[in-house]
This record gives sequence, structure tokens and C-alpha cells, in this order.
Amino acid sequence: MNNDALFYECSLIEYIARQTKNRRCDVVKKLGGDIKRIYDYAEVFHCEPIEKVADDFIQKNSISDGHYDNVAECRYTIPDYWDIGEVFARLIEDCYEGENLVNGIKEVYGSWMADQILNFNSDLYYQSREYIALCYKEGKMLLA
Repeated sequence: MNNDALFYECSLIEYIARQTKNRRCDVVKKLGGDIKRIYDYAEVFHCEPIEKVADDFIQKNSISDGHYDNVAECRYTIPDYWDIGEVFARLIEDCYEGENLVNGIKEVYGSWMADQILNFNSDLYYQSREYIALCYKEGKMLLA
């Protein structure tokens, strides 16, 4: 993981989604233009507690509570928002470059792979970054 801004943003998206019980793709849509702003100023936002930053963006973008709670549905140990943020950041980093990273955020969170990663009753989020990226690029789950 080389991109700290991407890691922070993906972790923030995960945190907001858990707090508001929304699908991650819905949080990304609600954040809209703030996706690029968060990425560009992640180093500044990181100076504040993530709870405060999340609350500020929840309020600013009127992200209301939803009914999606994959954490409550989990039967096993739940990975924290930093762990899942890292999985998403590595996937985006492995599949998109430079200016395309912001578009990559939108595309990955809106993809079929996001639901696969967020199924905490599976072990996909523990798989190697290479395997996850290859599945994403192929558009399907491959045999491990």
C-alpha cells in the first residue's frame, strides 16, 4: 500500500457506511464531488478524528440512515473499517493509476466486487491483493 490518501478515503467511506447503515456505493454517490476533495486533502482530514470528519461529511451531504447492515449479518469476527479500507484501496491502486484513482473509487465501489468484499461471512477480504485484482479485472470470481 503506497497511497495514504486512497487508504484514508476508502477507510472513511467504510466508516461512514457503517455509521449510516448504507451501501458503500450509495455513500460514494452521496459524497459526489467531495470524493476528489477528500482524496486531495486526505492529509489534512487525517489530522482530525475520523468520527468528526465522517460526521462533517454526513451532515454536509445529507447522508441519511439506511437499512444495509452487513456488520450485523456477520457471523464471524468483523474486520474494522481500516482493514476494509485497505482492501479497497489496494484494489483501486492495482487497477487504476494517477488521475484515474478518483474514477477508480467510484467504479470499484459501484461494482459487483464491492458486494463480494463486503460479505464478511466469506474470506475474500483476506485473500491476496493480486487475486482480488485479477477477479475484478476478469469480472468474476476465479478459482483460488
